[in-house]
Amino acid sequence: MANQFRAVISDLDGTLLNHKQHIGDFTVKTVERLAKKGLDIFIATGRSFVDVKQLMKNCSLEEAILVTSNGARASTLTGQLLYSNYIPEDIVNELFRLPFERTRVCLNSYQGDEWFINVDVAALRQYYEHSGFMYNVVNFERHHTNQAEKLFFIAQTIDDLLPIEQKIKQLFANQLQLTYSSPQCLEIMNYGVCKANTLSTLMNNKGYNLAHCIAFGDGLNDIEMLTQAGRGCIMENADPRLKQALPSNEIIGNHKDEAVAYYLCKEFEL
Repeated sequence: MANQFRAVISDLDGTLLNHKQHIGDFTVKTVERLAKKGLDIFIATGRSFVDVKQLMKNCSLEEAILVTSNGARASTLTGQLLYSNYIPEDIVNELFRLPFERTRVCLNSYQGDEWFINVDVAALRQYYEHSGFMYNVVNFERHHTNQAEKLFFIAQTIDDLLPIEQKIKQLFANQLQLTYSSPQCLEIMNYGVCKANTLSTLMNNKGYNLAHCIAFGDGLNDIEMLTQAGRGCIMENADPRLKQALPSNEIIGNHKDEAVAYYLCKEFEL
């Protein structure tokens, strides 16, 4: 294979998933053909492992690595755990009790294989109808704190999230990793957890690094991955803050048009 890349890395929402929140048929065929050519396939997403495993079930891959919860967990497609990094329970307990405007913001957590939320939000259901992954409504002040891969606040606007972000930074400086998967979603992981760090650990075990990879993303939670990859491609529909932060990175088409698959077909002459 003349191409310089050893692996393909892709985010899901706004990137590999189309506007119907599933992997299109052309994308499935493209990923399968890449795997047959010998490329390693990495999915790197803020979604939960259980969710992603279901989304990937239509891809006939013998092997793929799923980096989920923004890098807090990594597993094989069959479910073998390769890496995990949880938020300390004492910090989780404090985060569960942070004050916020409950009419405009909701709190979520990924813990183990489950998703918890403080209030029913019907609009969220459309994003998970293809995987069947769904939240449980709980009172976080009485909820357990173990195996928290990430917590996240979803709001109507970023202005609702900025005070929460600032408060968390004041309370837990150098103890947590904060990022945005979209302008309306503030995500919190243990310190040092990001897609790029987990990918680097996994790739070192395979004998190469991110410089040997082509990566695709659309959110601020992709910034380290896109910066360190041999080629980091940004979606046309990406968060404007990502485009501003990485002005030299190539911008490709829109996720609704399966732009990642078309780009890969051209790059690898499929």
